[in-house]
Amino acid sequence: APTPTAFGTISSLLAAMMPTLHRCVGVASVGVRHAQAPTIRRARAACRVLVGPEVAEALALGKVAKGDVLTVAEIAGIMAAKKTPDILPLCHPLLLTKVGVECRLDREAGVVEVVADVSCTGLTGVEMESLTAAATAALCIYDMCKPITKGIVITDLRLLSKSGGKSGDFERAIDE
Repeated sequence: APTPTAFGTISSLLAAMMPTLHRCVGVASVGVRHAQAPTIRRARAACRVLVGPEVAEALALGKVAKGDVLTVAEIAGIMAAKKTPDILPLCHPLLLTKVGVECRLDREAGVVEVVADVSCTGLTGVEMESLTAAATAALCIYDMCKPITKGIVITDLRLLSKSGGKSGDFERAIDE
């Protein structure tokens, strides 16, 4: 039986309050995916870390005091993809089947290109997981290299491609 209150039942109290709550705090909701069949989902995301010549040299020579920066950044990105629903409140928890992160140093340009590749079979896409993985790997590079310089810039976080699902496939043009 419904719990009575001074205003009637809890459900009638909440129903009466909802218009006010909507206006005061807004409403956020997670989409319901009842009618969709699970499909193979894949998303690739990337970003650039502009480290500059001093950090690029240290990375190339393995001379960063905190250790193997690119390997640690790849692991951080993988861990972050798995924790995306804990970071972004409206993301569905997903059983990821593949998470890969690759950090490639362009020593001459002083840039690390980070690429994350995430897959699952499910009812919703993995774009946010791939973007979170790339961003976190870049943040890890910054964290481990900041004793050398604070001038590192993380830029161009973007979805490269996605496949699967009702919205279809997406492939970013090379010049975008």
